[in-house]
Amino acid sequence: MAGVFSVEVFFVLFRESLEASIILSVLLAFLKQGFSGSGSDQVVYKSLVKQVWYGAAAGLFICLIIGGTFIGVFYSLGNDLWAKSEDLWEGIFSLVATVLITIMGLAMLRINKMKEKWRVKLAKSILDSHKHKDMSWWNPKRITTGYAMAILPFITVLREGIEAIIFVGGVSLGTSASSIPLPVFTGLAAGLLCGYIIYRGGNVMSIQIFLIASTCFLYLIAAGLFSRGVWFLEMYRFAKAAGGDVAENGSGPGSYNIKASVWHVNCCNPLIDGGWQIFQALFGWQNSATFGSVISYNVYWICICLTILAALYEEKHGHWPLLGRFQKKKMTEAEIDQMVREAASAEKLATVKNAGSHDIPMDSFESTSEEESKDVSR
Repeated sequence: MAGVFSVEVFFVLFRESLEASIILSVLLAFLKQGFSGSGSDQVVYKSLVKQVWYGAAAGLFICLIIGGTFIGVFYSLGNDLWAKSEDLWEGIFSLVATVLITIMGLAMLRINKMKEKWRVKLAKSILDSHKHKDMSWWNPKRITTGYAMAILPFITVLREGIEAIIFVGGVSLGTSASSIPLPVFTGLAAGLLCGYIIYRGGNVMSIQIFLIASTCFLYLIAAGLFSRGVWFLEMYRFAKAAGGDVAENGSGPGSYNIKASVWHVNCCNPLIDGGWQIFQALFGWQNSATFGSVISYNVYWICICLTILAALYEEKHGHWPLLGRFQKKKMTEAEIDQMVREAASAEKLATVKNAGSHDIPMDSFESTSEEESKDVSR
């Protein structure tokens, strides 16, 4: 399994594609809410939706080129460096992957706040772009005004794609190239499916239980990686002191450092017993545990628990523990809704003006805005 399907890569692609799909769903829902009328509104709506999909497709295309180049260069140049000190590289890359997966897991736990965050970002982007509408046509800020709905998804998908490339590069170091394609496609499909469910249902909490369960599983993997990283570094030191590749000695005497050993069993070796490779890939199992690997496993879980408790405190009080005076006050839901309504009205008016629709009476937009305000107040 470990040679065909990398669980870490799957979750990386799942998380990044989920965030990108949530952002796109916020954009599409924003357009549907602001241009849900008939006649000229439908023309404007279709035009802006095309901008969203064109921008997302362009960002994805560039990411595929960058990702293919990155993976090809790494696996063509990295083999010689890897063979010289395998345990050292395994340890370093496992620790790097632990950090990346931990950050990604925290973001998945807060996925229910992502939709509101991107509503605010989208509204601010639109309002800021319209402040520069009187500039010359060649000014970059002027260009972003007419194509804000294409530029935002382009930058978003490009950023998420590059993040995914970096994360995949970090967590897949030390794995075979054959274990990457399948989790890449399945992770993308799962993330896009969840994003579509969010868009259709309009409620992120509908998949919150699934995300919590996935994050718990992800942290089990990260804890095992952290423990394995420490174990590989200790094994590297022991192999240098022993003067050879101790892994060739099998599972018996001489294959481990008795001074640093907590337990050792001659069976269940993930290096030679195929079934135990799955447990090593998922949970970091080793048949020969050391003080460093056991302590690091427990320290990791203590740090995760403290971090989640701090995040829960921030959720309730609006600031991190002991940092209340240094953090900026969050916007209320009423302030966010007001900003979104202003952005929708500004985008609607600017789009019609840019299209040259002079025959459309402007009082229709005013009445629409008034109706939207009445609906919100109700």
